[in-house]
Amino acid sequence: MNSSCTTTTTTMSPRSEAMQKGREKLKTVPLYLEEDIRPEMKEDIYDPSYQDEEGPLPKLEYVWRNIILMSLLHLGALYGLVLVPSSKFYTLLWAYIYYVVSIMGIGAGAHRLWSHRTYKARLPLRLFLIIANTMAFQNDVYEWSRDHRAHHKFTETHADPHNSRRGFFFSHVGWLLVRKHPAVKEKGGKLDMSDLKAEKLVMFQRRYYKPSVLLLCFILPTLVPWYCWGETFLHSLCVPTFLRYTLTLNATWLVNSAAHLYGYRPYDKNIDPRENPLVSMGSLGEGFHNYHHAFPYDYSASEYRWYINFSTFFIDCMAALGLAYDRKKVSKAAVLARIKRTGDGSHKSS
Repeated sequence: MNSSCTTTTTTMSPRSEAMQKGREKLKTVPLYLEEDIRPEMKEDIYDPSYQDEEGPLPKLEYVWRNIILMSLLHLGALYGLVLVPSSKFYTLLWAYIYYVVSIMGIGAGAHRLWSHRTYKARLPLRLFLIIANTMAFQNDVYEWSRDHRAHHKFTETHADPHNSRRGFFFSHVGWLLVRKHPAVKEKGGKLDMSDLKAEKLVMFQRRYYKPSVLLLCFILPTLVPWYCWGETFLHSLCVPTFLRYTLTLNATWLVNSAAHLYGYRPYDKNIDPRENPLVSMGSLGEGFHNYHHAFPYDYSASEYRWYINFSTFFIDCMAALGLAYDRKKVSKAAVLARIKRTGDGSHKSS
């Protein structure tokens, strides 16, 4: 890619034109659809009134530090993949556990608890999830939630941080390698984030994020296998650290890319997000994306609770222990009404 290149005015494809017509229809629909089960949270509800300004995209500004670091990380992960067969069993088990816990910090933590407020958690669970989220190293909870709320409210527009209409690569990782579109900064800066600003644990993580990430994402997963069961330093660095971290990143990125481009839309054919079970397998439950964008206030992020959805199983287990409560779940009647009104006909009840 050449940083001196300029972008040209984009033209709408037939697919984009169809989506635009769908957006126009949605303007006649009440903003809060079917039922309002979470009155305290509105900033993640899709706003169909927002439209991109016409004209050329601003010139791309590459963040070369991110490009270089991301390239080195993926090279380290590839070497880690080569080392997997010669790794000790406990090293592989440690990497897998670290992967699952990291994903929980994103899915059950930053996503469902803090971004969407789909359930409530007591202090021990919030503490676990904030640590798990730091292990995942995908921006602190406050910044992740702000970007994610903007993604829902202004989805598939330039105010969406990882707008999938700019292509698979951009929505997958490219958005992290360039400066944010001005619309992302403008609209994201206007979102009401007072709930997270008032949460001391979230603000504590934000204040000490860099040293915490260094310890929990890189130092700890490397030192444990090396020190505790005599794994080589190279194996410890490349498998449970570089490879595990890279897989965690790409599993969650696929929700932004593949789950917006490939799959069915049984709940709302007028929006891009899709149902993608393969993405759900890697992200432990975040691939039922058409449902999630239709009902962002459902704690399960899926109609089917535990089906390919370990995050929901985890939250339900925490609820059984009294650590999670007030889980929001959309009624079956509301789901069926949405399927009948806006679905693409692929749902089994259609």
